[in-house]
Parts: sequence; structure tokens; C-alpha cells
Amino acid sequence: MNLQNLKKLFIDNGCQKLYVKKLSPNDNSKNQVYLGGSFEILNIFPLSEIKTEEAGDWNRERFKASINFSWIGDDGNIYPAPNSQLILYPKYPEVRFSGFLARCENPPSKLMTQRLADRLLFLSISNKGEILGYVTAPNSELANEFNSLQSDDEIGIFKVIDLPRTVNNRVKLLDELYRIHQLNWITSKRLDRDGNILPCVSSNCGGYTLEAELGITPNGYSEPDFLGWEVKQFGVTNFERINSSVITLMTPEPTDGMYKTQGTEAFLHTYGYPDKTGREDRINFGGVHKAGVRHTSTNLEMQLIGFDQESGKIRNSNGRIALVDIHGNEASAWSFSSMLLHWNRKHNQACYVPSLSETAGERKYKYGNKIILGTGTDFQLFLRQMAVGNIYYDPGIKMENVSTKPKIKKRSQFRIKSQFLGELYKDNEIVTLPTE
Repeated sequence: MNLQNLKKLFIDNGCQKLYVKKLSPNDNSKNQVYLGGSFEILNIFPLSEIKTEEAGDWNRERFKASINFSWIGDDGNIYPAPNSQLILYPKYPEVRFSGFLARCENPPSKLMTQRLADRLLFLSISNKGEILGYVTAPNSELANEFNSLQSDDEIGIFKVIDLPRTVNNRVKLLDELYRIHQLNWITSKRLDRDGNILPCVSSNCGGYTLEAELGITPNGYSEPDFLGWEVKQFGVTNFERINSSVITLMTPEPTDGMYKTQGTEAFLHTYGYPDKTGREDRINFGGVHKAGVRHTSTNLEMQLIGFDQESGKIRNSNGRIALVDIHGNEASAWSFSSMLLHWNRKHNQACYVPSLSETAGERKYKYGNKIILGTGTDFQLFLRQMAVGNIYYDPGIKMENVSTKPKIKKRSQFRIKSQFLGELYKDNEIVTLPTE
């Protein structure tokens, strides 16, 4: 195996980048493979599920993340390793890779069971969302070739090599957004799952219209929208004032609390309130809920359970964002594990696009040329901004026809003012289109 052949194998499987780690003696199947001292690694590798594992032992508390991992053999074939997982230790924090040899038909056991310094581990992601790996000895032809190369980038502990098919997705994204900006007013529209253009008449069509222009079709996957970028539209009244808007970051449904265990109807009867504009037979649940503040209408307080604000770290793998009543009952809650899975994978590269709307007559949208870009995030940055009140929960949940045939609308939203977006990303910039 040499570098050219290895690159071709990864490219043939739809991979765009190689992430390479020089392994230490402790990086083996017994001690697990160390992948970094933060949760940033989750921005790169797709996870299928995150579970919490509590234990009385302080050192054992952790998250376990399932991954779809396979080894590439020297014969070029793919060998699944179904027991593979990432283990996230929140109290350090750090991420380790384990289970990568068990139940694999042709694992690289000779290299991954011994304590040998300077082996090279190559990892990449296929276009099917599968993580592929290859490992080589420190004195191999492949290792010598790689060690003489200048890497294209570095992310955490990994050196990054762009594969030949990789395009500059940032440039392509900005070129597309400039094209859309030049279209001026665009009639409101949306795409269906088959890519057909449909009319869009609701108040949230700004995002759908932008996605339709970018060719983004609706899907059920929590993946970035366009060439690895999460694209979000936000409404403004003036393209020069893009730092004064409110942006919806996520809309996850609760994973626990009364809302989950007894249902939305019971939740609304317990914590909701009559419609404040006098609409009969209707119960609402809304308003800005910030950490540490009891809301006057719902009488619930948002709490970050298991998060240490002083250190900015998760201290409990069973931690959660919870709305708590005056008796200490959790009305609704979102586990850190579920929020972490969604946030890191979808928001590592995010693009925020301002828009103007015209609603008199035919609904239309115009998109600005000052774009906010954020790259490199960590869910603990999200929690830090929640702790200081910059991110808040702002639901719009209602039940109509309460006494006859109840009709419930669910809308859970975590929102932020655009001026604080930079706090969520390691690199944040405002780009004025066109760019050089």
C-alpha cells in the first residue's frame, strides 16, 4: 500500500478528506485510541446515536456514541467493525475510539493490539456516511510518504489531506449566495422531496425559498444542508443591521419530563395558560425562558442540570436542559446526549443569510450580501451561551378546541440574537459578497 493507492481507495468510496493521526503506544485496542481533548471531533465524524452511561465511579461517567465504521483492507475490500464506538468523557473532556477490532472479519489486529509508537491511523467519511479507516506501520512506505508531506490543514490532533475530488466548498457556497443576492426579489417557494417547486405561503417561507434556490430538498437527516454547510436564513428590516435579529438555532422536541412521559396535552393543561388575546377554548405555552429565571406566565425555570458554568464543562453524562416547576418537577427536558448529537454534527460549518420579505400581495424574499459564517463549534459553547442567557427557549405550543376535539401544534425553539453568534464558533466572520 502506498499513498496514491490509499487515496484512490478512499476516493472510490466517495471520501473527500483524510484525517490522519500519529498513534502513541497507548493508542491500542486495550487502552482505546485517543481522539482529542474536546468534543470538536464530533463535528467531523457522523454518529448514529449517543447514550449516557452513569456509574458511581467518578472516572467512568461517559457518553457512548455508536458509529458506522469499517476497515479498508490491503486487498481494497471493506470490512465492517460493528462494535466500534466513540466514548466521550465529559469531565476531562476527551473522546476515545474503541471496539474497532471485535466481530470484524479482517481487522488490523497486529498493528492495533500492540504498544508501538508512530503508527499512522487514516480515517475518512464516505458519501454514505460510513467512517472508513486504515492503519500502517511506522516504517512502511506509506508512512514515509505521508511524513514527508505538508498537510493541507489541521483539526485538533489530526492532520488533514484534501483528496483530489475535493472542491473549495466555501467558495462555491459564497458564489451561489451572491448569485441569489443578484436575483433581487424572489417569489416565495419550496421544494418537495422529489425536487419539484411548490408555492409557499406561510410566514417561515424565507428559509424554504433560499433552500429551493440552493436545490436543498427536505430530508429527515440531521446533516448539514449544502456542501457540508448548515445554511440558515434570518429576517431583517435593513441589510446593514444584521446583528440585531433573532435566529432560531434548533427546534428539538423534549426527550424527557412530563411533556414526554404524559404527553403534550397533559403538559399544556398543567403548565399552559389561556390565550392572552381572548381566543376562546385555546391554551398556549410560550414566552422567552432563560436559564435561572422563572417565567411569569408558565411559572417554570430553565435549568442546566449537570453543566458547570464556571469551567464551561459538562459534569454529568445524564445532564439535561430542563424546565422545572416550583415543586422541582421537570415539565420538559432535553438530554445533553440528544442535543449534543444534533448540534455538533449539523453546526460545525454554519452560514447565516439575512433576508427582507414582501408580504403585500404575492409573498417575496430578497437575500442580502453580508453573510455570517461560523466554523468550529462544540456543544459546550452552546451551553455556555445558554447559561448567560444569550440562548433561550422560546416555544410556540398551543392547543385549540380544548373542550371538543383538541388540536395541538408543537414548536420548541432555541434562539439567539445574531450579535452573539460569534460566541458559538471558534472562527466567526462577516463576509461581504462578492469576494475575491
